[in-house]
Amino acid sequence: MADHRAYPTLPVANLARAKAWYHDKLGLDPAEEHPTGTIYRLAGGTAFQLYESEYAGSAQNTAMFFASDDMAGDMKMLRDRGVKFEDYDMPGLKTDNGMATMGPYHGAWFKDSEGNILAIGDEPN
Repeated sequence: MADHRAYPTLPVANLARAKAWYHDKLGLDPAEEHPTGTIYRLAGGTAFQLYESEYAGSAQNTAMFFASDDMAGDMKMLRDRGVKFEDYDMPGLKTDNGMATMGPYHGAWFKDSEGNILAIGDEPN
């Protein structure tokens, strides 16, 4: 499978609401609309899909990660658009003002309009 492209598929309860949230909060617009879902294309040939499902927001894990070269700047931009970052305090993961430090890397988590957990962080290299 190494020669195949892959992308996250995120369940949403209300596709119109989710599309508005991704536009308003993340500044993203669909690249393609299909009966099976809405596809967004991002940098470096990456993409993700939103599709309607009764199971939207039920996963308690990170569903998608956005790589950042400027965590503080990206978090400020997202906060300015109304994104609320999650706070965690558990073994191995504690956030301070929404951001966790994990060795040389930083991460922050937030939920979309459908309850999917998204993350932004330094891109490991």
